[in-house]
Amino acid sequence: MLAGILAVAAAVVAVPQAAAKPRGSEPVYDFTQAVRETAWVDIGLDGDGDGRSDRVAADIIRPREPAARGTKVPVIMDASPYYSCCGRGNESELKTYDSAGRPVGFPLYYDNFFVPRGYAVVLVDLAGTNKSRGCTDIGGPSDVDSARKVVDWLNGRANGYTTATGSARTNATWSTGAVGMIGKSYDGTVANGVAATGVDGLKTIVPIGAISSWYDYYRSDGANLRQGSPAGLAQTVSQRNGGQNCAAANRKLTEGATANGDYNSFWLDRDYVQSASKVKASVLASHGLGDLNVKTINFGQWWEALRVERKVWLTQAGHVDPFDYRRSAWVDTLHKWFDHYLLGVDNGIEKTPGASVERAPDVWVDQAAWPAGSAVTLRPSAGGTPGVGTLGTTAGTGTASFTDSSGQSSNGWAARPTETSSGRVLFSTGALAKDLHVSGTAKVTVTATPSTSTARLSAILVDYGPATIRNYTGPKEGIKNEVTQSCWGSSATGNDACYLNTSTDSVSVGLNIISRGWADLANHRSLSQESPLTPGQPYTMTFRLASTDHVVPQGHQLALIIGGTDGSFISGPAQYPKITVDLGKTSLALPVAGAGPAAVPAPLPSAPVQIAPAGVSGLERG
Repeated sequence: MLAGILAVAAAVVAVPQAAAKPRGSEPVYDFTQAVRETAWVDIGLDGDGDGRSDRVAADIIRPREPAARGTKVPVIMDASPYYSCCGRGNESELKTYDSAGRPVGFPLYYDNFFVPRGYAVVLVDLAGTNKSRGCTDIGGPSDVDSARKVVDWLNGRANGYTTATGSARTNATWSTGAVGMIGKSYDGTVANGVAATGVDGLKTIVPIGAISSWYDYYRSDGANLRQGSPAGLAQTVSQRNGGQNCAAANRKLTEGATANGDYNSFWLDRDYVQSASKVKASVLASHGLGDLNVKTINFGQWWEALRVERKVWLTQAGHVDPFDYRRSAWVDTLHKWFDHYLLGVDNGIEKTPGASVERAPDVWVDQAAWPAGSAVTLRPSAGGTPGVGTLGTTAGTGTASFTDSSGQSSNGWAARPTETSSGRVLFSTGALAKDLHVSGTAKVTVTATPSTSTARLSAILVDYGPATIRNYTGPKEGIKNEVTQSCWGSSATGNDACYLNTSTDSVSVGLNIISRGWADLANHRSLSQESPLTPGQPYTMTFRLASTDHVVPQGHQLALIIGGTDGSFISGPAQYPKITVDLGKTSLALPVAGAGPAAVPAPLPSAPVQIAPAGVSGLERG
């Protein structure tokens, strides 16, 4: 098998006479003459209830020359619901077709760059979107099979057709069967889902800002996140489908995503972490540490469950593609990654450091792995000001209280850390005697007594001190578009390789919220079933904060803030309670590299600069 792969590689790489091994694929094929075609692949489901098995449209562009001489090529695939409704990339590109329906415009640069280098690029419309039949089911079997069955077809295991409804077959005789899936947001989410099936032929995935569990996109430990609804997203992406009626499918989405925030069979069907042990494909991931859309818990839990070769880029930006924050280095890395895992080129990419992390705008460091450390336990203690105390290794005593209400937010809680607040309690380390590297997924355990039968909890970690960071809550979440362009590959009529250059959008701040988490106290026993709360009775609940990798510099302070409803991100309870926190039974499991925080007493800043709140919306921002 390896000899066959290397034989394909040799056909598309430039090999210097003195070189013993190919160094990488080169642009030796004519992009203007590439084969452009569509195959409709049967996915074996009837999502739209029309009595026929659904077929998904796979638009293909591949080099003509290898096929002419009987040489097969590997495939780079992006399966998306956004090719006709919302667009892909920073410039929101849509697919385009000629008068005969032949695909002309392939969004993003993958085709321009990789087809001349001997790859096919296949862009799949998820069921219920653009030219595909069926209905989207927001991460469920139809979404996953829309791409999985195309992998099967590329390996000769599924039926493909020349039209959406006809009987004429088409086979991918030009494909080696080696597939790499890539995509940002929803697209990368589908890549995760397909990898979790363990499908043969999928050699690698490149998920960018991707979901690993749809529960953790729409919910957080029992609390409802303000992310819209699965049915709402389904309606958005199917607006320009082939006219099929998806009302019944959308009703199933509404019924499955219950309003109480409990984890149920609907979410289990869309939880790829539970099947991470089936993943055989290597993983090259990217996620924004400031991503407030697909929050980093989706990256963190997926990453720690994987047992395959993997590498990750973590940027300070938000929901942003690395092509738009570190373009040249990303394309070079992606090129080597696909060459290695799809063509078998021995270029050493798999031996490079496991994580690249942006410490300051455009300042990157490599580290051996993520997470970089293990958890230490920190505990809150009361201080001289009510509701404002210390965070250290010694257990505190007594209680601290706050009153939940609508209109509160984490930014407001953090703004004046020295003052008593009716809406939160705050505990800080003091000025750090040395840098503190927080790396991983923190958990907070809170013992809380509510005054009503419904209660929400929020917890945030704040780095207090002056810094310049990417403006991840800005209009483009840490980048700015320039008027100039750069080109990445070859162009053809209706399909150019040139994209707006971007630059860094940075901001000076006096505080930085580095991690957030939310929970419904009624789910203290189980995420699958709420337990009624009795006013005046204490309950203990442990919940996760967003995964991160952040260095709190020497002289800064790290603070844990506990509040009720963080209205920027979660919906409130039926009755807003006063909540009393038992400090002796409350703790923070903080993942750190090296020793825990060493600090000296120091006052917190009285009025630090804060970042403006960011809007939270659904994956239509994808």
